[in-house]
Order: sequence, then structure tokens, then C-alpha cells
Amino acid sequence: MSFFEAKAITKKFGGLTAVSNLSFTVEQGEIFGVIGPNGSGKTTVFNMISRFFPLTSGEIYFKGKRIDTLPAHDICKIGIGRTFQVVKPLRRMTVIENVMAGAFLRTGSISKARHKAEEIIEFCNLGKYTDREAKGLPIPLRKRLEIARALATEPELLLLDETCAGLNPKESEAAIALIRRIRDTGVTIIIIEHIMKVMMGISDRILAINFGKEIAMGKPQEVANTPEVIKAYLGDAYA
Repeated sequence: MSFFEAKAITKKFGGLTAVSNLSFTVEQGEIFGVIGPNGSGKTTVFNMISRFFPLTSGEIYFKGKRIDTLPAHDICKIGIGRTFQVVKPLRRMTVIENVMAGAFLRTGSISKARHKAEEIIEFCNLGKYTDREAKGLPIPLRKRLEIARALATEPELLLLDETCAGLNPKESEAAIALIRRIRDTGVTIIIIEHIMKVMMGISDRILAINFGKEIAMGKPQEVANTPEVIKAYLGDAYA
């Protein structure tokens, strides 16, 4: 039994098939990467897992139990957290208040939520910004806050959507280090990222998709050398 499994998942929007008959498994403790060009269906996959979108067909299992019929808030309660490609913090609230909002999933106690938020803020190296309003943070810190808020829900599986997008190389290195620290605490990660260098360096395995279908699966170097992946990213001339 796999920790997480998607079986032939499909999502159609009218006549458009965004994800088609896609199957993959993720093992506990893994960093599993999903890559593909713009419009390939990556974020739609996350939206299907988190039940932001219902499946057109297929099944999703988490720790052996089928979850694709659960509402989105129950997906979070069973231990699946996520970040979003476009970060949207609670702008008028402080960093700690944003993280506390996630912590309230597990407790109704303000003091316990605050204690949890303080721990996570330190873990994510946001301690200097605890009382800063979220709207005043630059993009790299907003992305880190997005991760912190997701961690406050105490996920066992964390979906990270383009955590390094828009970051410079130094900021990307810091984000990668944080992702590895999260995995070292026992959280399994599925990550979407456009930056191939990031994915090659951080992923245990990679699924490459295009037009909502699998074009390669395996170790990072194997996937990077697949002609279909090279074609999808660089065009026919490079395949």
C-alpha cells in the first residue's frame, strides 16, 4: 500500500481535458516532483488532490483510504496541506496571526494556536517578522509565510506549488533548504516547480506531464534525459 496514490485521475472543463487518466504513487518521506510546461495540468492535479476541483473520473487514496469524495476542509483535516502558486496571505493580519489561522484547524485554544505558530515561525526563519503585517512582506517572505501557514495545519503530506517562482538564486537556495528541513521532520512532499535545476536537486522522483498526461516518470536524471521531456520544454529541435 502506497502512502498516496492517484488512480487514472481525469479532469475535464467542458470540452477541454486538463488532466487525462493520470496515475502515480508517492511513498512516505519522499519529495516527489511534478514538472511540465505552462498549461500542462500541474496545478489542476493539486486542485484535484485538495478537492478544490472534483474529479471527472478516477480515484485518490491517502494512507489506504479513498479521499476524492471528501470536502476540501476534510482533506486538510486528514493531513494534506498545500500552498498556492499565487500567494494570498491575510494581508491586514500579522505574520503570527496568519500562522495561527492555520493552527486553529487542530485547536480551539488561542494560547495553543499561538504557541504552535511561534514554533513554526522560528522553524521557517520568520522570527524577525512575527508582528509585521503580511501585506508589507516581500514575495520571498510571503512564500515562506504561505508554507508556515500550511505547516500549522500539521500536514503529513504537503503540496508545494511553485515555491521558488520569482526568487533569485540565493532565495531559491533558502527555500530548498527549508523544504528539506520540512521533509526531515517526517512530512512527505509533492512539489510543482518550473525551475528544472531546483527539481533536479531536491526531488527523489519526478513525474513529467504535458497536456495533462504522463510523459516520463523516474529518477530526476532519467526524466531530464527523456526525449519527450526535452521536447516539451525546448521544442522539437532539441529532442
